[in-house]
Amino acid sequence: MRPLLLASVLVASLAMAQSTPQVQLSHTTESLRGVSVVSLQVAWASGTHGTYLRTTDGGTIWTPERVPGAETLDFRAVVAFSPAEAFLMSAGPGEQSRIYHTTDTGRHWELQYKNTNPKGFFDSMVFWDRTHGIVLGDPVPDESGQLKFELLMTSDGQNWSHIPPNQLPPAIEGEGAFAASNSCIAIISNKPARPDGPWKSGASAPRGDANNDGTSAPVDPNIWFATGGKSARVFHSPDLGKTWQVFDTPIIHGPDSTGIFSIAFQDAQHGVIAGGDYKHPKQDGPNLAFTDDGGNTWTLSKIYPQSYYSAVAYDRKRDASHPRLFIIGPKFVYDFRPPQNPRRLSPGKKSDAQFNALAPFPEGGALVVGPKGTIAYIP
Repeated sequence: MRPLLLASVLVASLAMAQSTPQVQLSHTTESLRGVSVVSLQVAWASGTHGTYLRTTDGGTIWTPERVPGAETLDFRAVVAFSPAEAFLMSAGPGEQSRIYHTTDTGRHWELQYKNTNPKGFFDSMVFWDRTHGIVLGDPVPDESGQLKFELLMTSDGQNWSHIPPNQLPPAIEGEGAFAASNSCIAIISNKPARPDGPWKSGASAPRGDANNDGTSAPVDPNIWFATGGKSARVFHSPDLGKTWQVFDTPIIHGPDSTGIFSIAFQDAQHGVIAGGDYKHPKQDGPNLAFTDDGGNTWTLSKIYPQSYYSAVAYDRKRDASHPRLFIIGPKFVYDFRPPQNPRRLSPGKKSDAQFNALAPFPEGGALVVGPKGTIAYIP
């Protein structure tokens, strides 16, 4: 379903039926904002005080742990590739922004990168495959004093280097990105047909997961990231960060607490942005918009009333003609599954569960996480 048609369907949200997400016992009270799923059985989550969690049985048992020496860090992002391997990204001023990696279920963590710029602040981390990833950070002054967003890339899963600032458009004073749900940067990654299937990296440019014949498929070269604060814009690179364009959007902006919090693309043309004002979560929009031209232009959704949305994602079990979409608010999840009417999924009245972020399963559905150790499954 294309953006304008979906927008018209959203109007029906006021009358949609409610149901309850399947809450899982996380064994932690930490605030969770990072979540990554490998399969219906294997998933990781991350949060405050250096915490990460892992399940290998579909959420029956979640095991919380802390990265040694990282007890003061807030892990806003986790990207997992197996029950044993995952990357963690912490957000915070200067050296509090770091990247860790494990290949042995967390028994050992390698500190791969520490941000030495005192004005730096990491926001989001995504990977094309287990050796090719990208991290977005808030703007910092370049050598000329001009503000530029920080973008780091790895081509071997170990070493990280900056995209040269002279390749990036300038940021606006007061513009930044939000580390609310690890979803302010978006790529289109090739996932294996079998969630636990083989992986094969490329040499210098990102390559996709291994094909059934053992060859490595090239990934889509598009990168998008979304901003907030004084401006709500979308930055787009069609060539893995070599060149960039910037597009204005109609999403609310101005105060530091407003803007685009999340961006997702179904394919190279069709995408969605969501946000609002996190200090006034019940305030009406414009907080939701769609594109069908790769991010050049954005059409506001007609849903009413709107509210603050911290995360948005397409279902990974994709249907190009009827894409399923998840949108996260503090106390609900919108589940759009055309041609059915949208559903509002909320915790029970006696539950204090709230939501920050989500990760879609390869098989369909999503895992959502939030404050006080909330983890819930949406089939």
